[in-house]
Amino acid sequence: MGSVYSAQNVAAYLIYELKEQTYFLNQTQLQQLLANVDSMWNKVFGHCAFTEATQTDSHYYVREVFESYNEQENRIIEEPAREWFLQYGCFQLEYRPYCVPVYSQIETILMEKILKNFTRKRLTCAS
Repeated sequence: MGSVYSAQNVAAYLIYELKEQTYFLNQTQLQQLLANVDSMWNKVFGHCAFTEATQTDSHYYVREVFESYNEQENRIIEEPAREWFLQYGCFQLEYRPYCVPVYSQIETILMEKILKNFTRKRLTCAS
């Protein structure tokens, strides 16, 4: 049984992983990847991957992620969006990037497969 994650955290994971592989993505590609993650989650686990509502009839898939990266327009996303965070026992808010989820072994394999398909598709389109 796969866990349900925030789409913001999954987006942060995707951005960091692709940046490490020297692949960069824009807002549209990020939304496509989130749709791929959700469809793979539905096939394997039988439920949605995200806590947020998803939409397929407009130009975005997860509205909250779209709004976070909307200022980027169609430029390359350098790092994940930021959120305000208040640590327990502290009085100071921190403005930090969304954290990366800790996936189970099966979820990690799925995410690697999704990223591999994405990079392969980008290479075939470029050549």
